[in-house]
Amino acid sequence: MIEQLFLKEIIMSKLKIIIAPDERLCAISEKVNYLDKEIITFVEQMVETMYESNGIGLAAPQVGNLKRILVMDCNSSEKETNLMKFINPQILSLSEERSEFEEGCLSLPTQYAKVFRPSSIKLKYLDINGKTLIQEFNGLEATCIQHEIDHLNGRLFIDHISKLRKNIIIKKLKRYKKINSH
Repeated sequence: MIEQLFLKEIIMSKLKIIIAPDERLCAISEKVNYLDKEIITFVEQMVETMYESNGIGLAAPQVGNLKRILVMDCNSSEKETNLMKFINPQILSLSEERSEFEEGCLSLPTQYAKVFRPSSIKLKYLDINGKTLIQEFNGLEATCIQHEIDHLNGRLFIDHISKLRKNIIIKKLKRYKKINSH
């Protein structure tokens, strides 16, 4: 009983989101070699953090864990969810057709930019039970997965825009961090 309460408390504790610029967001994440209680608990903490932060996706490096894990829920309805958890996601193919979405990021608060990405992808990943799945994603979900996989590879959405626009956003984020660090 005490162990269950402790586990629930761990799951419900919100993780701290790293704000750019930060070197930890430039690191490449490592493959998850096996799923254990610790990883499963961490994934649940990621889900809780994503929802509490009003995000539609969150990658492990954004909360300081360099493992190839991401969570996503692109459903805009609060009554229905489409929560997905991805361990070791790997893009198998990208469409030639491209889509443009205005992207934001929990690690780049209040900053947005239009980014062109392939409009559909084929993804191979492990689910939370360790089962290997291959699935196609389109539209916003495809964009979100690519955005989060960029985090696993040490990239941010601002790496897909002009250098000038990127530098402006980084300056704004430095000011944001200075103001909010007190």
